[in-house]
Amino acid sequence: MKDKIRVTVWNEFVHEIDPGHGASKVYPHGIHRAIASDLETQPDMIVRTATLQEPEHGLTTEVLSNTDVLTWWGHTAHGQVSDDVVDRVQHRVLEGMGLIVLHSGHFSKIFRRLMGTSCNLSWREAGEKERVWVIDSSHPITQGLPGFFEYPNAEMYGEPFDIPQPDELLFISWFEGGDVFRSGCCWHRGRGKIFYFAAAHETFPTYLDPNVRTVIRNAVRWAAPVNTPIPEFRHRKEPFEQL
Repeated sequence: MKDKIRVTVWNEFVHEIDPGHGASKVYPHGIHRAIASDLETQPDMIVRTATLQEPEHGLTTEVLSNTDVLTWWGHTAHGQVSDDVVDRVQHRVLEGMGLIVLHSGHFSKIFRRLMGTSCNLSWREAGEKERVWVIDSSHPITQGLPGFFEYPNAEMYGEPFDIPQPDELLFISWFEGGDVFRSGCCWHRGRGKIFYFAAAHETFPTYLDPNVRTVIRNAVRWAAPVNTPIPEFRHRKEPFEQL
């Protein structure tokens, strides 16, 4: 029997506990619970949540050692994330843990560390319609999706987006203001797989959208570690072949 995928859903959980912020009305239990509640319905997944406020942000060595895929949502408190925790997460990604970075997590310490660029972009908060085009219908993350899907209200994220060339580009978004954006991108770092998905401003119910939930479920399965030999880095004193 195949082992279940162990998922940790991380959220800074700042906006949702501010009664004056719109996110507290859309996600009263936190964005992490909105994401986790759907993943918990999947029979092949075991799900836990973690937030910024917990000791070591809920990402202790033990938690990360027992995590196959980590999802990351942050917006206003990137600087409060401990560098020690970032080091720990990076190490686990290089070892093979999958990482799914969502929306404003493009500015998180861990994503910028793994990308090696500023990860800056253009943006506008106007509640515009967003149309997400699927441009690779053969990829595991896009399975079960229509050719495109839309959000009636979205924060505009637009090009230029300062990221390394993606290994795989899955989604391009168009906004009614005319901007476009590479909204679904995949990379490999070490043995780990990384997926950035731009969906969802914290004041819109995008994480309740069936297509968004399909994307995140598929991304968890894609990013899960595979059972391949661990690379051995060492000084080879003797050649494989006789010289």
